[in-house]
Amino acid sequence: MRYNVRTFLIKTFPVMPLKKSATLNLRIDPILKEAVREAALREHRSVTNMIEVLIRQHCSKIGIPIPEQRGLFEQDDGE
Repeated sequence: MRYNVRTFLIKTFPVMPLKKSATLNLRIDPILKEAVREAALREHRSVTNMIEVLIRQHCSKIGIPIPEQRGLFEQDDGE
């Protein structure tokens, strides 16, 4: 029996919301905020994208799988 990506994610990550994005509000040291802003500027990224890249890199490094977001919205092809 083959599962589509959505079924796999629901079974693997049952508490993960299937949304395109979520809001994250946090307090951070102003020096760190400026550092991430500068890093984003140097890589031609938004601060949001820079933080997302850093989180993905860290999770990958310590073995936390993060599925690609575009896979969350694929339709079941009946297979």
